[in-house]
Amino acid sequence: MSSRTAGLLEIVHPGAWASLQDLGRPGLRRIGVPRSGALEPGWLRLANALLGNAEDCPAIEMIGGGLVVRALGEPLQVALAGRLSAEVGGTGSRRRLPSWRSLTLAPGETLRCVMLSGARVGYLALAGIDVPRRLGSASTCPRAALGGLDGQLLGPGDRIPGALIDGSERRLAAAPESEAEPIRVVLGPQDDHFERRSLARFLDTAYRVSGDADRMGLRLEGPRLRHAAGKGAEIVSDATVPGSIQVPGHGLPIVLLADGQTIGGYPKIATVISADLPRLAVLAPGQTVRFTAVAVSAAENLARAREAALRAAISAIVELPHRGEADLQALYGGANLISGVVDACPGRAGGARGAAQEQP
Repeated sequence: MSSRTAGLLEIVHPGAWASLQDLGRPGLRRIGVPRSGALEPGWLRLANALLGNAEDCPAIEMIGGGLVVRALGEPLQVALAGRLSAEVGGTGSRRRLPSWRSLTLAPGETLRCVMLSGARVGYLALAGIDVPRRLGSASTCPRAALGGLDGQLLGPGDRIPGALIDGSERRLAAAPESEAEPIRVVLGPQDDHFERRSLARFLDTAYRVSGDADRMGLRLEGPRLRHAAGKGAEIVSDATVPGSIQVPGHGLPIVLLADGQTIGGYPKIATVISADLPRLAVLAPGQTVRFTAVAVSAAENLARAREAALRAAISAIVELPHRGEADLQALYGGANLISGVVDACPGRAGGARGAAQEQP
């Protein structure tokens, strides 16, 4: 594929929290460096696949929505992944677009991202992105001043080089569905530090994601867990991993995420399996979560199944028609292309006034 002269993607407004992330820095925890990387690596890989980028290319991870970007100099291709919608605006025009697709931004056009209800994480990938890597990754870890642009979160005026690769736009054949199953965990390694009743309570009752949630971890609100007599609420510091569920003296669980510390001195009641950690990491404050225990062998099988499902989704990406052409896939699938329409006759309820602004 041929690429044009590089343009720039300018951050007009970063929203609540925006950073560059890729698949992280594996293998460095032994020297105290968190892996970092995308909270939902599958969505990042999908966003890159929509553009034809390598799946481990960095992309903008937004937490909480509100990201606004602008194309400068040359047309740019971007892709959206996550439970969000976007609005593209230019000179005298404005259109709304769904997620799970790529699009081309003309010079001067802006794109605004809005999170849908119950979501806190989304991705904006950029074709031909060109940013430096530190310790093998462009992932931003602000606490360590690593990655990104000078190791910091994205801010107004930051500019990221990119390019229009081939001009075609693509979408997923089917958007990933939300999963309602409990989050699966492997108990331990310090589950013996908790009373039996507390261990049962942890698996039998619902917790709520608190407002104290970032890339380092999220705190859960719900039943307090009691440490076993003679064990205490602290241990000699040992290794932690993303997914470790620590329980300090106050009894409320803390789940470590991508930027979580590499060691800790609180007992860990369980570890979220790798197949389910992204589902937990993208939950918005106020959402509820339940846990269920599985064996290590089951966790390994679930990780393989998740990877297979992701590969299938990537292989099912389809090219969108050029603007102005009919979307035959949508027509043959019986999609309601104009939302809210019940009767096309003027003056009746549900007429053409309900036409959706979203484009295919």
